[in-house]
Amino acid sequence: MNTSLVLTLDMRRAKKDGTFPVIIRISHFNRSTSYSTGISVLEKDWDFDKKMIRKSFTGTSSVTRLNNYLNKQKVKAIDIINQLKEEDKLKFMSITQIKNILTKGNLSHSFFSFTEKLILEFVETERFGNEKAYKTLLGVLKGFHSSKDLTFEEINFDFLSRFENYHLSKGNTYNGLAVYMRTIRAIFNKAINSELIDKKYYPFDKYKIKTTPTEKRALDGKDVKKILKLEVKNDDNLFNTRNYFLASYLMCGMSFIDMAFLKLSNIENGRVRYRRLKTSKIYDFAISNQLMQILEHYIKDKKENDFVFPIIKRKKLQDQYKDVEWARKTYNSNLDKIADKCKINSKLTSYVSRHSFATEALLNNIPLSAISQMLGHSSLTTTQIYLKSLPNNIMDMYVDKMQIK
Repeated sequence: MNTSLVLTLDMRRAKKDGTFPVIIRISHFNRSTSYSTGISVLEKDWDFDKKMIRKSFTGTSSVTRLNNYLNKQKVKAIDIINQLKEEDKLKFMSITQIKNILTKGNLSHSFFSFTEKLILEFVETERFGNEKAYKTLLGVLKGFHSSKDLTFEEINFDFLSRFENYHLSKGNTYNGLAVYMRTIRAIFNKAINSELIDKKYYPFDKYKIKTTPTEKRALDGKDVKKILKLEVKNDDNLFNTRNYFLASYLMCGMSFIDMAFLKLSNIENGRVRYRRLKTSKIYDFAISNQLMQILEHYIKDKKENDFVFPIIKRKKLQDQYKDVEWARKTYNSNLDKIADKCKINSKLTSYVSRHSFATEALLNNIPLSAISQMLGHSSLTTTQIYLKSLPNNIMDMYVDKMQIK
């Protein structure tokens, strides 16, 4: 076998009390690494030939019991190695993957601990949107699950069904539940792909994530024109709100967070070119006259690295995401006031401009493939789902056109 395990004393890492950690050293295809057993002894108390603690060790009431404990750890690790070999997986694995499997212990089985580890990784890689989603889920699950920890094994069909009932009993929606369930599913997939848990614990083969159709968010062209024609003074709190909505609509339904991070350097030679934060897909489109009238107000006297819109106030990236979140809440609140002033019955949110752009493009006979590209979708299927239901008044218009005349 090209993989071996041995109990030994790690003489490279002396502790403050002069002891050294007892480790299990892994050798795999001429590479080696190790992990601690959690036990430390003085050099004189370790038998290097027999790979065990000497009877001279005084740190325990029973040296025999302690050696048995160490041997059990080694035997358990050997069993895992043998199982991987029988499944024909071992030869394809790196030594790091093997170590992860052998050391998974509580971390791999603890859903809470593994999720907290992922959250730290998101912070380190500055993926603060993911960090927020995972942190929110963690808080909700800890509120639902009364014990201090939650293992992957416990999250089965019954657990998810009870969590569903808990969520709905508080007056929440299936769509809100779906957000949590998709995050749980993503965490399971990460744990399985890292080979920290077995596929047999995956609960989503039985449990199906449920959603309900949402009310159509799109405005018709007449309502968009009302917002365009609304007279708002520069010092009015609604001035930026109206401009953000129109700018989003005129920039192919640009999301609020992408507008917030848009810089002057993204505007060049009469075009806007940027990479969408959610999908990393590049957008590139010409600036229309209407859009330029809005942008000119914001880009005056700004430098290349300045943000176009006054949404982000701070310099640290994590703080900037918080700025966007607070600004979005204010934006949505102000959109309610815009709707009142324009006598628009539909609910306005930061997503409405994107949906309105897509729907209006379809109604203007713009090919679906072009709409898909403008929205930044990776496939036509995504666009078809996005536009799967038109507003009732539009459907009524189509029905009327089919009358026999």
